[in-house]
Amino acid sequence: MLDETMIATLRASLEEQKRNLRTEILAQGAAPDSDEVEIDVERGFADSAHSTAERARVISVVKALRTNLRDVERALTKMDLGTYGLCERCGEPIAPERLEALPWALLCISCKLKGLGR
Repeated sequence: MLDETMIATLRASLEEQKRNLRTEILAQGAAPDSDEVEIDVERGFADSAHSTAERARVISVVKALRTNLRDVERALTKMDLGTYGLCERCGEPIAPERLEALPWALLCISCKLKGLGR
């Protein structure tokens, strides 16, 4: 199990990751708490094909950032509920080494390797 010191360290890491993700989403021209992406890539692009490709790239990046942000927020909620560090599929503890590497991990390594989700 995780001791209080490790949980505090992981919480700080998650909070920092949350701030960084929100900042990056804003930098991409999107709102962190919305599913909408409003970007203006028309300026500075000579052709519409290039601006369409850039718009698609930005939307893809923002979606990935938002997915990560939701996982981070979910991990923080689990900390508040006292269920942090337990696999969402099998209920077994997630290895502390995995949580140190990926504090927002929702699955133990066995379930992750089985392809049962994020």
